[in-house]
Amino acid sequence: MKYYVLTLFPDMIRDGFQTSITGRAVEKGLLSLETVNIRDFSVNKHNRVDDYPYGGGAGMVMQAEPVYLACQSVISKLPRNPRVLYMSPQGQVFNQQMAGELAQEEELIFLCGHYEGIDERVLEEIVTDEVSIGDYVLTGGELPALVIMDAVSRLLDGVLHNDESAEFDSFHDNLLEYPQYSRPEQWRGKQVPPILLSGHHANVERWRREQSLLRTRERRPDLLERAALTKEDKKFLANLTDL
Repeated sequence: MKYYVLTLFPDMIRDGFQTSITGRAVEKGLLSLETVNIRDFSVNKHNRVDDYPYGGGAGMVMQAEPVYLACQSVISKLPRNPRVLYMSPQGQVFNQQMAGELAQEEELIFLCGHYEGIDERVLEEIVTDEVSIGDYVLTGGELPALVIMDAVSRLLDGVLHNDESAEFDSFHDNLLEYPQYSRPEQWRGKQVPPILLSGHHANVERWRREQSLLRTRERRPDLLERAALTKEDKKFLANLTDL
């Protein structure tokens, strides 16, 4: 996967991405990251990329031409037109299903806005997807871009170690992950559930599945409507309802 990020703060993207799991994947050649500083495409001698909004109002708006030129500098060297994701609180809310869809791409371009936004005309020209990571407003699009790249990268072959498999992450099959425990067996009077010490793998897996169902029902019942439930899962949930 090749990521391209159009931003006013390339160091923020590089520093956030080239650490931990994604950093290791870059070193192994499984991922690549190229940041493009939109200021490098300024059309005035002061390297400004923003101006006052037409119609008045607070703040500044990023101009269309520098953003367009920055994007074209990437698209012109690619064999196909990639998806261009604009990080926006007005976009489609990002979720695990979208992460899986984006993981099928070979290249992704992220456009990170700042100030009061970006001139609408260039968004209409280059953006294929407007994406939000939640119903709140951030200073810029860099953090949402990092969030999405991290979530997508975890789904790519070889990025996670065998013991870090995404198969059992929260939201896999639209269920939250079961609770996890490690040594010591007893901590401040709290005991690890005995089933996890039994060595009976089938019973452990069933317990974990039931805990996922229970947590999802308690914390995110909306997910159960889309979850792939077995007959045994449905029976377990029905018994909870009957209690």
